[in-house]
Amino acid sequence: MRALRFLAIAGLLGAAVSSVQAAPVTYQLDPGHTMVLFTWNHFGFSNPTANLSLGSGTLVFDDKQPSKSTVEVTLPLANLDTHVSALDTHLKEPDFFDASKYPTVTFKSTKVQPLGGDKFKVTGDLTVHGVTKSVVLDAKLNKSGVHPMTKAQSIGFDATGSLKRSDFGVGAYVPNVSDEIKIRITTEGSVPKTDAAAAK
Repeated sequence: MRALRFLAIAGLLGAAVSSVQAAPVTYQLDPGHTMVLFTWNHFGFSNPTANLSLGSGTLVFDDKQPSKSTVEVTLPLANLDTHVSALDTHLKEPDFFDASKYPTVTFKSTKVQPLGGDKFKVTGDLTVHGVTKSVVLDAKLNKSGVHPMTKAQSIGFDATGSLKRSDFGVGAYVPNVSDEIKIRITTEGSVPKTDAAAAK
């Protein structure tokens, strides 16, 4: 009887540990290691690139059931950087982003589809210029584990996608300045120290 009781308790403990390991993990994305790059074609002559730095971002990643994962980010247009100050100013004006009226770009996932291995398709609502449209990103898990510098549980992804800026009411100079915008994202995040301590 005692042996059976021991086995039952061991089984319950094993199930508890398994459920803890399978729980989704919440990461705060790091603005210092996140770049949201978008590229367009300029009259066929060049392909400029701009960076929208991260304002805030949260990634909830479920390693056991990735389809339950979510991501949400806010990108302040005040941080827009093309490395050309005059262009930065122009892109914030009313004929483009109208940043004084619409100061942020936001993305909130609505679906995460595992494609096998480290590949995922992330669908979400992108809001630009006061317009919200569904976009799809092809994402790749770069690495998850304890970060050697911070000692915090961390994760990193790359993602790519494309959209038509005219869909968001930002169609100035199309087609001479391309309607298609190509997006490339790299990001990493960590479990906040307070959350990590509380979980111990």
